[in-house]
Amino acid sequence: MFKRQPNSIDKGTTPEIQSAVATSRGAAWLSGTFRHSIKPMLVLAAAPYGVAGALIALYLMGSSFGFMAFLGIASLIGVIVSHVIVLFDFIEEMHEKGEPLELALLDAGIVRLRPVMITVGAAILALFPLAMHGGPLWQPLCYAQIGGLGVATFITLLLVPVLYSIFVLDLKIVKWEGPLEGAKEGESNSPKGELH
Repeated sequence: MFKRQPNSIDKGTTPEIQSAVATSRGAAWLSGTFRHSIKPMLVLAAAPYGVAGALIALYLMGSSFGFMAFLGIASLIGVIVSHVIVLFDFIEEMHEKGEPLELALLDAGIVRLRPVMITVGAAILALFPLAMHGGPLWQPLCYAQIGGLGVATFITLLLVPVLYSIFVLDLKIVKWEGPLEGAKEGESNSPKGELH
């Protein structure tokens, strides 16, 4: 009378395959957004460090890796990617304004430091009560997000500008139209040997 419903996780749809498909779709969407096939790699570069921070937090707190921990890591990656996109968009905006590469990377890390720290600090503080009194159901999710956000925030602000400069200066995969360093241009304008 009742037909058997097919299982949602078959041999062809394992969690690993689903994660790979979701990651490839996200990378394809980022490629279309930035109109570049390499720039999504810069956006997704900080995600593994967030996952590592989440796993370390779970290990230190003695919590097992289950569905709620996986859910916390999945949502954590979304937050990390959004932070990187904001930082990346600021660098691109400074590029369009003609700012040198060196100053654009420094300004991106300095200007975006305060808003990123405020949002991450608020998220971590909001997760602490649930981590302390949420019980075994919510604790893995909170531990994963707290550890991942704490590690990935600092890695993002350092790693993205460094990787961006490597892709522009060393690998020359990403083109930067305009000056690369602003200090040298300012020095070249003043005559040599002139005393001020």
